[in-house]
Parts: sequence; C-alpha cells; structure tokens
Amino acid sequence: MDNFYKKYYLGVKKFVSQKIDDEGLVEELTNDIMMAAMMCRSNFNGDCNEFSWICGIAKHKIVDYYRKKKLKTILFSISDEFEEIADKALTPERDVLKNELKEEIKKTLAELSKGYKDILRLKYIEGMKINEISKNLELTSKAVESKLIRAKKKFREAWAYDQKKD
Repeated sequence: MDNFYKKYYLGVKKFVSQKIDDEGLVEELTNDIMMAAMMCRSNFNGDCNEFSWICGIAKHKIVDYYRKKKLKTILFSISDEFEEIADKALTPERDVLKNELKEEIKKTLAELSKGYKDILRLKYIEGMKINEISKNLELTSKAVESKLIRAKKKFREAWAYDQKKD
C-alpha cells in the first residue's frame, strides 16, 4: 500500500491541481482520492493503466466536491458570486451541474411556504437589503431578519441535493 501511495501521489496531486487552485484543498482531495483508490484497488480490472483508473476516481471526487461544497454555497449568495463560483468549476461538467443545481433549488423552494419562498427570493435572487424587504413586505427589519433565519433553516432541512446517492 505504501508503494502504491508513493507511486501515484504526485501525479494525482498534479492532476487535481490543474482543476483546483486552492493548495490546501488540492492536498485534501488528493489524500481522499488516494485513500479511495487504495480501498477500491481490488475493483481495478486492468482495462486501462492504473494511473488512468485513479484519475477517473479523481474526476468523480472533484465533481462531487463542486456539487456538494462549492456550488452549494451559492444558495445564499448573490447572482454575481454564483457565476464566479460556476466559472471555477470543471468546464465540461459546469453547465450540467449548474442546471442540475438550479432544478434542485426550484424543487426545494417549491416545498417551502409562500412566505419563506418570497423572503428568500427577495434576499438572494433579487438581492434586496433587509430594509428594502421590510418596506416591501410591510414588516419591521427585526421581523424580516427572524423570518429570513427561519426560511434558511427550512430550506436547509428541505435541501436534498447533497444527500443523493451517486
């Protein structure tokens, strides 16, 4: 196992660093990928070389990272930040993931009450400030803040995107 790790670690790290800019994250993902490859090594059937097989695992881990971690952060961000995050995603998978994420957001919002759906839309899609929302909904700023906290909590509870089994 130790030889396996030494043999492929630097190549896998280079592969991951071509997809991700954050050195700490590259290190973490590379370790996860190597661990997954070592755990699943008995599944390697020899149809390709071992490094290609590990890179396939790496691609899946990187997509999972963007799906579960990076793209999820846009839920409570403004639109400009969404585009910035999406642009950093893997180019071939970016559009698929973006569309998949939009659909999941719509489904999750549909599960919420109209009041929660409206306040999340005003804050995160239309980009309104708390005081603008309070005028729009004829509520106090404190009431808007409280309702926004409850709406985000309900959204997170209803959010099933990262609980899917691949």
